[in-house]
Amino acid sequence: MRLGLALGYWGRGPSPDRLDLAREAERLGYDSVWTAEAWGSDAFTALTWIAAHTSRIGLGTAVAQMAARAPTTTAMHALTLDHLSGGRVLLGLGLSGPQVVEGWYGRPFPRSPLTATREYVDVVRQVLRREAPVRLDGRHHSHPYNGPDGTGLGKALKPITHPLRADVPVLLGAEGPKNIAQTLAIADGWLPLYWTPDRWAEVYALPATLPEGFLVAPMVRARLCEDVTEGLLPVKAMLGFYIGGMGHAARNFHADLMGRMGYEKEARRIQELFAAGRREEAVLAVPDAFADEISLVGPRRRIAGRLETWRRGPVTDLLVTSPDPATLRLLAELNA
Repeated sequence: MRLGLALGYWGRGPSPDRLDLAREAERLGYDSVWTAEAWGSDAFTALTWIAAHTSRIGLGTAVAQMAARAPTTTAMHALTLDHLSGGRVLLGLGLSGPQVVEGWYGRPFPRSPLTATREYVDVVRQVLRREAPVRLDGRHHSHPYNGPDGTGLGKALKPITHPLRADVPVLLGAEGPKNIAQTLAIADGWLPLYWTPDRWAEVYALPATLPEGFLVAPMVRARLCEDVTEGLLPVKAMLGFYIGGMGHAARNFHADLMGRMGYEKEARRIQELFAAGRREEAVLAVPDAFADEISLVGPRRRIAGRLETWRRGPVTDLLVTSPDPATLRLLAELNA
């Protein structure tokens, strides 16, 4: 099991320690560093900055939002950064949800999200292979464009720049059972949001055998500390925001996943509190048991024991979220 550093997206502004953390992760032997985006900082610019100040570590997006860019644009970003970094890119993509897609990007959330994802990945792979001009007569993506409001003058093109690698790994963020099944079929890897090392087979209904070389790269919040209850508070704050605020009450993929993990009543309560503006109560309503199950928090011995549980499953890359260099060093030592 390899280690990665998950930096996420910026909050109010860029954190001055992000680059230092990425450099430290590379020094410690971490295999990859990952950036994200929501409705603020973008994933690729920050990753390019890190690429310029590192030399070996893999560079992943976890995730780049599909609604933010045409698939050819995303492929151009990956192609460009792969050249500049010497072939270090891992392209993680996610569909996001209706609230973000329609509220931030101002476009309709696809009524057939599986088809939209499949077409998007198809176009990205066509660009990176550069075997022929990009062509797709899809439901959501057409190349050349053939809609009724077009000019009819579009021409099928292939990238001017020859990609450094035709096989840049494409990973997908997927939470629902059908989306996960499709990910296994069309992607090189999967980016689970919440991973339970004890109940993954039950929760995700994964097949006994995964495709050869398939990456399973869940994110885990980690913190080396003596007080587990206190150490779980940042995990609960993240969960309170994602469960309560990252989606509509009627369609929140994160809340649905929490429900499938056995906490449906608690997930709905968190949503109710968050919607009512009672955010602190929403955070406190996150069960400690749930926060603890998906994280690595506590003293050294406790983290070491729980890390062994993560190793016994199908996880290939554990993407660690922690602003604490001591925690990063501990995990590198334990995973050596």
